[in-house]
Amino acid sequence: MNFDQLFKKAKEAGIEDLQVTYSAGTELDIEVFKGQIEKYQIADSSGLSVKGIYKGKMGTVRTEVINEEAFNFVVDSIIQSANAIDSKDEVFIYEGDDEYPKVEGLFDQTLNEVPVAKKIEDTKKLEELVMAKDKRMKMAQSYYGQGTTTVVMENSKGLKLEKKVNSAAFYVQVIATDGEDQRSTFEFAFSNDYNDFDLEKLATDAVEKSCSLLGAKPCDSGEYEILLTNQASCSLLSPYVSMFSAEAVQRGVSLLKDKVGKTISSELITIVDDPFKAKSPRSGSFDSEGVATQYKEMVKDGKLTGYLHNLKTAKKADTKSTGNASGSGVGPSNFYIIPGEMKYDDAVASMKKGLIITALAGTHSGANPISGAFSLQASGFLVEDGKIVRPVALITVAGNYLDMLNDVEGVCDDLDFNFGYIGSPSLKIKKLVVAGK
Repeated sequence: MNFDQLFKKAKEAGIEDLQVTYSAGTELDIEVFKGQIEKYQIADSSGLSVKGIYKGKMGTVRTEVINEEAFNFVVDSIIQSANAIDSKDEVFIYEGDDEYPKVEGLFDQTLNEVPVAKKIEDTKKLEELVMAKDKRMKMAQSYYGQGTTTVVMENSKGLKLEKKVNSAAFYVQVIATDGEDQRSTFEFAFSNDYNDFDLEKLATDAVEKSCSLLGAKPCDSGEYEILLTNQASCSLLSPYVSMFSAEAVQRGVSLLKDKVGKTISSELITIVDDPFKAKSPRSGSFDSEGVATQYKEMVKDGKLTGYLHNLKTAKKADTKSTGNASGSGVGPSNFYIIPGEMKYDDAVASMKKGLIITALAGTHSGANPISGAFSLQASGFLVEDGKIVRPVALITVAGNYLDMLNDVEGVCDDLDFNFGYIGSPSLKIKKLVVAGK
């Protein structure tokens, strides 16, 4: 893609600096229900995201049309956008870094070479495997999704960067029944190597998860030791990632304001932002501003070490960008809690009166990233004297996320990721308040 003409037009119009980001992608979506293909879709998309500095203000525009006429539209729109800006914040077009890290495993050509017919066959097979495993399975619906994205970034300061990533996922939603009792769960797997997908394991895990909850009922209200499974911990971590953003800190809407260097969790907790994780579409050598990415320990042995920055927030804080520009704001790459050494079975065995929480619902509304408070519907298992007694459902767990992290007394070795980029191992927690019957 050649943008020389666009850069020329922008300069002639008085735009001081210009950055162009071209993205193109292809997506494949397959849905199967009762052996029939309910959805089969291949979609291509491409577009330009352009930002430019005009009279000291940053104008932005996005277009899906890429031709000479569109270039005229881009230039005019940037000028109009810049003229409408009232902010006096300093704006930047980044000149680039001396070196950019090499990130392995972002694109696997073999994924795209697997025939679509094979992917359809396997999506059907996943549903079949689920339904054949247990007579209590009432329903299964399987999905396959795949995407390939190419990003090219150029600016008027000579920066030229390119990234190509692909990824795929199998997902299955299931319902198990026993009389009037009905339990719905899901299971998924992500990779950009098709050989990584184990449909047998995916089906087995989904069936076992749903069937194990049949007969679940509330436990007594009170305080319980808690074992938060890796997937439940991922779900709970997700809404609180934003408090690590320097943007949230500078706006005064982060619990972590003025806490750098201070203890915010148990010393067992280390949290990282890792742009180098293999096979993740969130990985890469540069962010949306062209800044080189870096591996960061956000929390080290319980102490907050810093925040995620883009160029704007870094300038305000008199520091350097951490390479976490995302769109027009700040965002994580692959954000996760480092696994510990505790075995999951040992964590269960250590509980006197506790609950294993396997699933949390309502994190979009019941978890407040500004106050840290959460009150969430949960399900899982009651544990007494190190033994699982019965499944539990229709309970609510409540607390404060930072308080909970301070109460972590064990970190398991079973790191897993929720939809690709938020990760956690299972966490053993001293106590949480539970509302049941």
